[in-house]
Amino acid sequence: MNYEVMDAQIAPEGHLEVLSKAEVARLWDTSHGGLYQLFRSCALAVLNCGSGLDDGKELLERYKSFDISIVQRERGIKLDVKAAPASAFVDGVMIKGIQEHLFAVLRDILFIDGEILKNAHIDLETTEGVTDAVFHILRNANLLQPQISPNLVVCWGGHSISGHEYDYTKIVGYHLGLRAMDICTGCGPGAMKGPMKGATIGHAKQRIENGRYLGVSEPGIIAAEAPNPIVNDLVILPDIEKRLEAFVRMAHAIVVFPGGAGTAEEILYLLGILLHPDNAQMPFPVIFTGPASAADYFKQIDQFILATLGAEAQSKYQIIIDDPVKVAREVQAGIKTVRSYRKQHGDAYYYNWLLKIDREFQHPFAPTHENMRGLALHKNQPAHLLAANLRRAFSGVVAGNVKDQGIRAIEQYGHFEICGDPDIMHAMDILLDSFVKQTRMKLPGKAYIPCYKVIK
Repeated sequence: MNYEVMDAQIAPEGHLEVLSKAEVARLWDTSHGGLYQLFRSCALAVLNCGSGLDDGKELLERYKSFDISIVQRERGIKLDVKAAPASAFVDGVMIKGIQEHLFAVLRDILFIDGEILKNAHIDLETTEGVTDAVFHILRNANLLQPQISPNLVVCWGGHSISGHEYDYTKIVGYHLGLRAMDICTGCGPGAMKGPMKGATIGHAKQRIENGRYLGVSEPGIIAAEAPNPIVNDLVILPDIEKRLEAFVRMAHAIVVFPGGAGTAEEILYLLGILLHPDNAQMPFPVIFTGPASAADYFKQIDQFILATLGAEAQSKYQIIIDDPVKVAREVQAGIKTVRSYRKQHGDAYYYNWLLKIDREFQHPFAPTHENMRGLALHKNQPAHLLAANLRRAFSGVVAGNVKDQGIRAIEQYGHFEICGDPDIMHAMDILLDSFVKQTRMKLPGKAYIPCYKVIK
């Protein structure tokens, strides 16, 4: 099947507009080196915004002729784009938001390679070094705003949810926007787009002209969650662990909507951090919410958390069903507590330095067949460490579902095998099976085929 494509040359807008000759030369060298394939795949995902395709492998195969390169000029650069998805253009001109996102991708990939991975002063083998690296990436992307009182709500949830659930996320976003809250999501469609869309209306009604809609992604997931057009500040972190740390370091509250394995991964990451003894007294508002039709979904999530992590983990969140106004009010009240705590302890409003994140939550997990089978899924360990390993299990399921590398590994070696204590495996099997039955593991246009086997 042939897909309509277009060519274009575009100049920077919003990012990389003013560059020295040395910077231009470095960009030129890098774009023709080992980073090219990474930049190409991320750029293609950005250009594919709004298509509904969430399979990284299929996207790359659909646009095999796509190419993007840097054109060197005395006063800066341009991007030369060949065979790009035509949906990224209007009357032959690239959509401005997509153009900005393209240069944001280039900015982050080059900054991470040159200033983080090759920086002798940043030690990514230490917890402090990783936290510092995340800070520098966010600051370079201009996402850290020191003059703003706490108001950033991170929203998590599935990219392939029902229309009714999507509408609910918009209503919640609207009520958050009326209360001058900014929105940060994984930047994709579904529950990542809805709260932003609702907040734009709430901000407009309150005559808020500088509303922030932050999108946080990483190379492995961006093809499945291409940045939605409402995102006005996009940042690409180098891996899923740094992406998750960016969320919790920036967040003043987190709202979780219905989702699938990816949402479960985010929940387990967050709960694992909040269960660490050093974070016991830190206020961190967390709300699970959805329409009445999502009540069973959150009941099953709640039961899974109780069965695996215990009652203390349940105490770290509220479940609010079918009440967007209450969600917004609880978020607002919780953020006031966060502001007071940060002020009392001298912590920054824009980056939660005091939050303790164990190394187990920072070390990148490669979802290979060997690593998936070797996960320590047993209760003979602190609850926050069990949460870290459960998070990795769900991360592997996400990789096998939508990431190019994970899909190819499943095709080559068969299902991932997940094994551990019988009661944990039983609880996980029930939860994953409920996701499948509720079509929360469904990929658009395809019948869902599990990429895993739970070994009881």
